[in-house]
Amino acid sequence: MSTDHDFIEYLEEQLSDMRGVFFRKMFGEYAMYCDNQLYVKPTIAGREYLEEVTEEPPYPGSKNYFLIGDRIDGRDWLCELIRLTADEVPLPKPKKLKKK
Repeated sequence: MSTDHDFIEYLEEQLSDMRGVFFRKMFGEYAMYCDNQLYVKPTIAGREYLEEVTEEPPYPGSKNYFLIGDRIDGRDWLCELIRLTADEVPLPKPKKLKKK
């Protein structure tokens, strides 16, 4: 099942106060969302902030992620979780240019 566009718009609204958060489709699905559920990369700070953690794979064969569930309705709470996660996750390495 795919993610509804209304769900993405709701998350965009919830995270609108944060700088550097963007949404884009990848492989026909959204990177952090699956079946209208928000999954967040597990981090030490995120685990401490969540206190009660539900972890599961967003799709068969993937690693476990934090499943956020109904807590997405707390705008300030959600922004803080994403900020803590972003602070702990390293930036992606620059892609190497392909030689022609």
